[in-house]
Amino acid sequence: MAGNDWINSYLEAILDVGPGLDDAKSSLLLRERGRFSPTRYFVEQVITGFDETDLHRSWVRAAATRSPQERNTRLENMCWRIWNLARQKKQLEGEEVQRIAKRRLERDRGRREAIADMSEDLSEGEKGDIVSDISAHGDSNRGRLPRISSVDAMETWASFQKGKKLYIVLISLHGLIRGENMELGRDSDTGGQVKYVVELARALGSMPGVYRVDLLTRQVSSPEVDWSYGEPTEMLTPTNSESFMEEMGESSGSYIIRIPFGPKDKYIQKELLWPYIAEFVDGALNHIIQMSKVLGEQIGGGHPVWPVAIHGHYADAGDAAALLSGSLNVPMLFTGHSLGRDKLEQLLKQSRMSRDEINTAYKIMRRIEAEELALDASEIVITSTRQEIEQQWRLYDGFDPILERKLRARIKRNVSCYGRFMPRMVIIPPGMEFHHIVPLDGDMDGEAEGNEDHPRSPDPPIWSEIMRFFTNPRKPMILALARPDPKKNITTLVKAFGECRPLRELANLTLIMGNRDGIDEMSSTSASVLLSILKLIDKYDLYGQVAYPKHHKQSDVPDIYRLAAKTKGVFINPAFIEPFGLTLIEAAAHGLPIVATKNGGPVDIHRVLDNGLLVDPHDQQSIADALLKLVADKQLWAKCRQNGLKNIHLFSWPEHCKTYLTKIASCKPRHPQWQRTDDGTENSDTDSPGDSLRDIQDISLNLKFSLDGDKNEEENAGDGRSKLENAVLTWSKGFVRDTRKAGLSEKSDQNTGKFPTLRRRKHLFVIAVDCDTNTDTLETAGKILEAFEKERTEGSVGFIFSTSMSISEVHSFLVLGGLSPSDFDAFICNSGSDLYYSSLNLEDSPFVLDLYYHSHIEYRWGGEGLRKSLVRSVASINEKNSENERIIVENEQVLTEYCYAFKIQKPGMVPPVKELRKLMRIHALRCHVIYCQNGTKLNVIPIMASRSQGLRYLYVRWGVDLSNVVVFVGESGDTDYEGLLGGVHKTVILKGVCANNQLHANRNYPLSDVVPSEGPNIIQVTEDFSSSDIRSSLENAGVLKG
Repeated sequence: MAGNDWINSYLEAILDVGPGLDDAKSSLLLRERGRFSPTRYFVEQVITGFDETDLHRSWVRAAATRSPQERNTRLENMCWRIWNLARQKKQLEGEEVQRIAKRRLERDRGRREAIADMSEDLSEGEKGDIVSDISAHGDSNRGRLPRISSVDAMETWASFQKGKKLYIVLISLHGLIRGENMELGRDSDTGGQVKYVVELARALGSMPGVYRVDLLTRQVSSPEVDWSYGEPTEMLTPTNSESFMEEMGESSGSYIIRIPFGPKDKYIQKELLWPYIAEFVDGALNHIIQMSKVLGEQIGGGHPVWPVAIHGHYADAGDAAALLSGSLNVPMLFTGHSLGRDKLEQLLKQSRMSRDEINTAYKIMRRIEAEELALDASEIVITSTRQEIEQQWRLYDGFDPILERKLRARIKRNVSCYGRFMPRMVIIPPGMEFHHIVPLDGDMDGEAEGNEDHPRSPDPPIWSEIMRFFTNPRKPMILALARPDPKKNITTLVKAFGECRPLRELANLTLIMGNRDGIDEMSSTSASVLLSILKLIDKYDLYGQVAYPKHHKQSDVPDIYRLAAKTKGVFINPAFIEPFGLTLIEAAAHGLPIVATKNGGPVDIHRVLDNGLLVDPHDQQSIADALLKLVADKQLWAKCRQNGLKNIHLFSWPEHCKTYLTKIASCKPRHPQWQRTDDGTENSDTDSPGDSLRDIQDISLNLKFSLDGDKNEEENAGDGRSKLENAVLTWSKGFVRDTRKAGLSEKSDQNTGKFPTLRRRKHLFVIAVDCDTNTDTLETAGKILEAFEKERTEGSVGFIFSTSMSISEVHSFLVLGGLSPSDFDAFICNSGSDLYYSSLNLEDSPFVLDLYYHSHIEYRWGGEGLRKSLVRSVASINEKNSENERIIVENEQVLTEYCYAFKIQKPGMVPPVKELRKLMRIHALRCHVIYCQNGTKLNVIPIMASRSQGLRYLYVRWGVDLSNVVVFVGESGDTDYEGLLGGVHKTVILKGVCANNQLHANRNYPLSDVVPSEGPNIIQVTEDFSSSDIRSSLENAGVLKG
């Protein structure tokens, strides 16, 4: 921003106008307002709030105008622009107050209803702290995280870890990530998060019990960035890990794995990555499966070694981690770093942009939905501070600290939560590597001269680069290290320094603001901040007292801290809000006292280290006083330095990783389950079942067990028998559930030899059109089948029917169209909650249910507790209808164990899907709510289930190559339509099909924020197409040969 300095000259100019604004010369609009005092209006409405670059530019033009009349006119126009801005600001503030009040009422009502559902009275255990697991750095030892405080304790813990060989996957998608010479500050996406995830991966790979760590990110092969970001694999060199690296294996260690997705030759900012998340998920899924097989050969006795956890960092990676976690059925962890709702709140408070403008600029609603999904899917959410939980995460529909406390207490007492779940919030402050840091005890005056035996080491080059700015480089250095971003509040720091004469006489100021070549090449926001700083330096005549070098390497940062400590300086972080403040820990490790914002993570850091002062970042005088106090009082400076060095070990990477691994160990193990070993444990093999008799028998045994009620059940399913039995539909009238007449017989077990043919298909074509009627669906499906009749006969092409219909409805659909179940290899039914295969025994049981798919998707499925809540919500919706007519009713004929179905009598009167998802999350019910068949049906399925996830399951279990899958969809579809468009598979959009679907009209964000509008994997077929048009489109795309 341009800053508010121009306000003074603007006010003076208005005062100078004087008679120029009399009634004779003023505009008609001003005369209509009666007596108008520009001076009073300007003071009351403008000085207190506005910092608009456009207004500043207008003022510059007005001030340069020589004609008094034109100058007066421009000033009047500016006054009216300011008045309009003030009116908009008040309107936005009023809307925000109403929105917050409405949200508070919704959450309170949802919490009351959820607690009412849980019938038992609260025990004393439920009346504890606001949030369980909030235990970092309290005032008492009991309130702190359990941390390792000695070498003996670490060795004890390490001996316990020996024998484990864990595989951990971390995901961080945006920015430029590499292990050495990180370009931190290059842009807003390459900052502290990049450094954190690289160091976390490196530290975890050096811990006992961890065999391999993969950090997945985006591969960038672009001429505008270094070639190293295009390398598919980079091994991270371990640090100080000699004692833990005795049993190194061929693939052990920490690696950066770069997955290609998005534009191939372009580096794009994180806001533009959203449409390509699904493509990343498919690429990452392929890497994890292949690596699991490799590790299985090395350390797993031939059985795949699946990740013990998948950890997403930031919203985009959280979205990807949720999909990967569901595809592989492994636990998920999430770290938000910075949160979308918090950013939205801050931007709305500034009142410079409307909600729509914020969403357009930052894709904020897409980001928030990704964070909500991460809450739905995560076992653990790792935070840095208490503030992050109490003030930021509580803004989300999916997390309520009060309800979380009650659920946690019930879990500890082994009392039912009625299908409700909350992720665990765990505070683990980021770590740091300290072994290479040796704090300096000397100062600029007491420099050791050195001798022949111990010559003095040369000063690092960055020292001279900084000190060349100073007239007196021996003065204590006030150091700030942050990119030029408005929220970092560097301009206030410069003002505080410039207006405090004693501080200027005692100290120098060093601003390390990333790297830059030219101001014109920086982003507009960064350039504006830097220009404001340069103007302030000129205004206060700070030349010779402020350093602002253009370039520095990541390896120079420790030397910069050392220089500040050598001069007995101070480190400052004046950000308006700091989620954690890793630089504060780095500074403390080098012996620097700190001055930090009182908003956010620095509060927790200061509570532990007690090595400085906290300030209000909005109070310029408070900042100057704190800096002056530390610089002038040498005893206080020495005490703060000593406190920081004494307590800094509490933030080391080994301790961080110990807590991290302990939390992972507390998660219930999950992994793909479809092959049993001799010891009864579940393992997976991507290639199984293959074509061997053993593989086919494995499937038959599974089906037989699921029907006969064998006691060989899954370890984590106490009611596994009933779940498995109820999942099988019978072929009686109406196809109602009846476990006594299961549709799968032992005869069908002998016909499972067809399953491997799914893997042998050269291409799989998925029919996923969501027409309003069966007739329209049959017409479209008939054209698709006809287009590839030759390949279908040859067996090179197989078909999958993906639909919101139940298997009974699918059967009726096939009969209506004269189709046979054998025309399809698989059926993804009930919006992705059930997966069937066609059987060779068409008379007795034409469909075979994949029961392992249910074990794959049942994570956090609320079951009967969810169903009761849904029925109650439906009753509430019906009661609101003034005509006393039921709008929505439960469809008991087609509901299954993993899909609760409802008929919608009046689609226009039900709340949009985003409101239903919000309602479920407020009630802590984790499920996937989908409107189907143009809003006439509602399916509620597990959060891990969807039609797109069903396709990924086929890849995980059967090895189906997703790049050889073609998905046929209409112009629109059910509310899960967007999930079918993205990924490495080809998507054929049939123009004119489902064109009038209105389900997507009321979205939080446009479809373009979810999937790319065009690309090599998107194929368009013109309206009024024929079967030959469909075939030609795939031939032109290179899918088929002509």
